[in-house]
Amino acid sequence: VQAVRDLGFEVAPGEVVALLGPNGAGKTTTLRMLTGFLPPSDGDVSVAGYDVFAQPLQARRAIGYLPESPPLYPEMNVEGYLGFVAAIKDVPRSRRRDAVERAIERCGLGSVRRRVIGKLSKGYRQRVGLAQAIVHGPAVLVLDEPTVGLDPLQIREIRQLILDLASAAQGSARQTVILSTHILAEVEAICQRVILIDRGRMTLDQPLAALTSGGRQLEEVFAREISRDRDEAVGLAPAG
Repeated sequence: VQAVRDLGFEVAPGEVVALLGPNGAGKTTTLRMLTGFLPPSDGDVSVAGYDVFAQPLQARRAIGYLPESPPLYPEMNVEGYLGFVAAIKDVPRSRRRDAVERAIERCGLGSVRRRVIGKLSKGYRQRVGLAQAIVHGPAVLVLDEPTVGLDPLQIREIRQLILDLASAAQGSARQTVILSTHILAEVEAICQRVILIDRGRMTLDQPLAALTSGGRQLEEVFAREISRDRDEAVGLAPAG
């Protein structure tokens, strides 16, 4: 099975881009290749000017990754865990404490900093997952289904947190965000641009404002593009 094929795109510094598609479209596979967890059988990936596979350490230092299941140690407390992550991500010892404090502040974790992660609510665990993704100050954030399984209030909080992370923090540049999701409301709330993939291929790459101009709903655009792509695949409509 070719999970992803003929997929190519660029993301500019400071952009918030949605990688959108139905379940099984190849979104998670794409993110795993972007972050160096899965080597592509062909093609190349570069992040912040570094080849992900030829220069893996430099590329990974430029990436903050939140997979669908956050990589947390439930027996550690929040502050200790973030200090551990900062150390393994090569944050210099002299800057480590400040890096942890900044991540705790930006992710709203001050009230639970000494709590054991395994005893936190799912919403707070997701915040800890975001904190580990930003603790080393990466240029690019890659987020895979960051609100899956959360209740409506938690979803709203995490979406606002992602918007805050994409905004310029004091003394720093805006972070680029690549967000994988199949939740259309999430795209409309957070993203500036949409890359739609289906069955491993890119079918659309446009600014969100252009897609929803004239009062069009993103749900309509999504359904039309997926339907057209699948009709073309079985020969029911001409390609192009």
